[in-house]
Amino acid sequence: MDSTKIAIIGLGYVGLPLARLFATKYPVIGFDINHERVQELQSGTDSTLEVDDAVLQEVLQTSSDIEKGLFCTHKIAEIEDCNVYVVTVPTPVDKTNRPILTPLYKASETVGKVLKQGDMVIFESTVYPGVTEEECVPVLERISGLQYNSDFFVGYSPERINPGDKLHTVEKILKVTSGSTPDIGKRIDDLYSSVIEAGTHLAPSIKVAEAAKVIENAQRDINIAFVNELAKIFNLMGIDTNDVLKAAGTKWNFLPFKPGLVGGHCIGVDPYYLAQKAQEYGYHPEIILAGRRLNDGMGKYVAAEVVKLMINSDIKVKNSSILVLGITFKENCPDVRNTKSIDVIRNLQSYGANVVNYDPWAPVEEVAREYSYDISKELPKGKFDAVVLTVAHREFLKLDIKSLLKENGIVYDVKGILTKGVSNARL
Repeated sequence: MDSTKIAIIGLGYVGLPLARLFATKYPVIGFDINHERVQELQSGTDSTLEVDDAVLQEVLQTSSDIEKGLFCTHKIAEIEDCNVYVVTVPTPVDKTNRPILTPLYKASETVGKVLKQGDMVIFESTVYPGVTEEECVPVLERISGLQYNSDFFVGYSPERINPGDKLHTVEKILKVTSGSTPDIGKRIDDLYSSVIEAGTHLAPSIKVAEAAKVIENAQRDINIAFVNELAKIFNLMGIDTNDVLKAAGTKWNFLPFKPGLVGGHCIGVDPYYLAQKAQEYGYHPEIILAGRRLNDGMGKYVAAEVVKLMINSDIKVKNSSILVLGITFKENCPDVRNTKSIDVIRNLQSYGANVVNYDPWAPVEEVAREYSYDISKELPKGKFDAVVLTVAHREFLKLDIKSLLKENGIVYDVKGILTKGVSNARL
């Protein structure tokens, strides 16, 4: 594959790390419709913090005419001479939890405009089984005028990026691959094998690879829902859930899941993609959707528990001051997509409390745009009736949380990382 030139369509949390990795061996053109994002990357800075600036700068090039390295652009003309197109755009759900495939359709239209004889298009976006061949391929054919599996070929390799994880980076996570023909599957597998240190697994079909992606996160979602339900039960019994899980974890085959808020672009979204497709086949997935309902309700549950603690401490809830620590969907990461911390905040506000949020990682403008809520990147001054820790950022472990409280103020630890002497209760 010496003549390979790769275009990565979408330079977010998934696309940029993959583009950087491929750029160590191939000429790579990173394409994104967000002009500011392209400008930022070409200046050698990644605001998502997924790729260290120094690492990014090592592969950056100043022109699309390259033999190796990465050049980022928003101009379609600069991806015309690529022969491998990798689509890494997001696939969210709407307010009713129905899959939104619009970014995937738009990306397919973009690729269709430059698609040529013999080109390969590889999709990495999370989808339900069938989307690649039943939804994306027709768009590619319509826009390009070319015929699938005759003029161009397609593959699917599900992304396995774990935002904020500097240990399990893209090259260290085994990659599932697939192709629209056995030969294309082998070519795609060889392409990824050339950069993925952990190795690859060639699935027998595109649909198998698509299905593997959605069940990976559906499985985690269900397991977390189980321990969230345990947390509710043990809380009623006056038993510390973390102590129970620690004791049960001494058995060799006990799975070490912990209770918490389940957000982000994968675990909180992917199960809905599988559920949607199952329902089209006339099957109502009971366990998958039950897990989703339970996890989606945890923000409301946490807020109610905080209010109970305040009432038991003779703290007037209405017009009280509450500090919520963290708004990103996970620790030590600026990603606020589908965060459930906002559910905690909104439910506390529904009780009449005045809620402020401190998160040193989250982008203030993005939170304001996505959630119409103003956060602080500096620790707010004053003392609070309650402090609720929803995200385990490393900065929060250094805080003297007791000093932030008014007399008889309470601390609720969603993540279970504070000592029992500091927190009044934890999930």
